[in-house]
Amino acid sequence: MTGPRAAAARGTAGRPRPVRLLRLVAYVALPAEVVLAVLLIGGVRIPGAVWAVAESAAVALLLAEGLAYRGLRRRGLSRRAAVAELVPEPVLRLIGHELRLMASLARWVARRPHGVDGADGVFPHARDQAALMYGFAFVCLVETAGMSYLLAAWPLAHAVVLVLDVYTVLFVLGLHAASATRPHTLAGGVLRVRQAAHVDVRVPVDRIAAVRHESLFTHERAEGELNLAVGSQTSVTVELTEPVDAPRLLGAPRPVRLVRLHADDPRALVRALTRALTQVRTAPSPSPGPPPRA
Repeated sequence: MTGPRAAAARGTAGRPRPVRLLRLVAYVALPAEVVLAVLLIGGVRIPGAVWAVAESAAVALLLAEGLAYRGLRRRGLSRRAAVAELVPEPVLRLIGHELRLMASLARWVARRPHGVDGADGVFPHARDQAALMYGFAFVCLVETAGMSYLLAAWPLAHAVVLVLDVYTVLFVLGLHAASATRPHTLAGGVLRVRQAAHVDVRVPVDRIAAVRHESLFTHERAEGELNLAVGSQTSVTVELTEPVDAPRLLGAPRPVRLVRLHADDPRALVRALTRALTQVRTAPSPSPGPPPRA
């Protein structure tokens, strides 16, 4: 067995038994907490003893996780590696995505784009989706007001739904903020292709076979292709000589040989990539050293 599955199997086998047990308990306890919360919101009366057991189990799980983290740190693992041992990678990636969205809101307000320091070229790509995202956020605000009125007689349900609705508005604005503050960049012979907070792919210029300005409004899913449409369109097509990895949201690998993306000024991006390609192809090859002595 080779590849990601083999790596996952080795990681599971090398994980301490208490850590594997904690993961198993978490897989059972956390969904149970969600079920109890849904029942409570739905008006189901839950006995106090059940709540006491559930909350005690949650506190005990948190304490056990803390002790396990401390033990992993003492074994020499870094903070990131210790957390990765305790929390499944898909969960970490989802949490990281949400944190990047919220951080993007702050960067958007402060007008501080991410990852542009030292870049040879910066290519924004969020302009054509702005109207759609603002409209979507407005609809969510209207829904928030409507649900607050309808649930006014049920304080608990009103509070829960209000929190969810407000977070939905922040999520929608965060998606646009992430696109606005994470432009495509060209630096050090690498094209960094991004979309919102979930796509960040580095494409070495020397792997680019061809680049062209091409406006497309329909994109069929195909193996080995990455389509990063903005406002349902892409405007730049990049063909590669060999694949690069564009991981999916939950971390699954995705090798791609064709990347379609959008930029507010696609011709400027094509010109910059063409210049970079010319420099790579015309750069003098390193001179060979002196022949070895007999």
